[in-house]
Amino acid sequence: MNQPLAYIHPGAKISKNVVVEPFTTIHNNVTIGDGTWIGSNVTIMEGARIGKNCNIFPGAVISASPQDLKYDGEETTVVIGDNTTIRECATIHKGTSDRMKTVIGKNCLIMAYCHIAHDCLVGDNCIFSNNSTLAGHVTIGDNVILAGLVAVHQFVSVGQHAFVTGGSLVRKDVPPYVKAAREPLSYVGINSVGLRRRGFESEKIREIQNIYRILYQKNYNNSQAVQIIEAEMEATPERDEILQFIRDSQRGIMKGYFSNN
Repeated sequence: MNQPLAYIHPGAKISKNVVVEPFTTIHNNVTIGDGTWIGSNVTIMEGARIGKNCNIFPGAVISASPQDLKYDGEETTVVIGDNTTIRECATIHKGTSDRMKTVIGKNCLIMAYCHIAHDCLVGDNCIFSNNSTLAGHVTIGDNVILAGLVAVHQFVSVGQHAFVTGGSLVRKDVPPYVKAAREPLSYVGINSVGLRRRGFESEKIREIQNIYRILYQKNYNNSQAVQIIEAEMEATPERDEILQFIRDSQRGIMKGYFSNN
């Protein structure tokens, strides 16, 4: 902590065992949890709430003002959960009056040059590969992976356990448990590899596959597919989550099906 080449505002609240490397600037109204490491040339601005055992690499900028012309200086925050890693030159902007905060969950990995805009809500255990970008007001569920150079349109939602392939443009909501790829973004199957790694049994994976076959491969519109899934598929937490995601979608879910066979 006694780093003479870093600037730490007296109003910042720094917990025990925090390491701050040279040439880093930490502004007023910042909280940093136990065991966090802050690399060189990091800028942490007002409103940052950083959890325990995080790692923030050189060049990252946390809690800068939103790039939103409607932002009028209201006091908002960035909240970063425990054990999250922010790599080089990533930028995470604080919220506006819409949600008042930008949130990154626990155990996330945000790789180099990613950008997370104002009012985004990111769940736990997410991985964003290099240069992935979230526009404002995006919602990302738990255990989501965005490959490199993914760009997500404002107000889009991505359901939990989804995987979006590199270079994708995400203009519509991506339902949970799926793999999304191609241009325009399309359903290419469920994220079976990710689900197995997280302990989903084969029977549960087949159930999810059957739901998405009805939705994407049977030439029904969304309303018809929802009715058939609800009538023919046994009620389970996964089925109900998928149906609720579709019903709640404001931008509409991604359309199209592409087979790798």
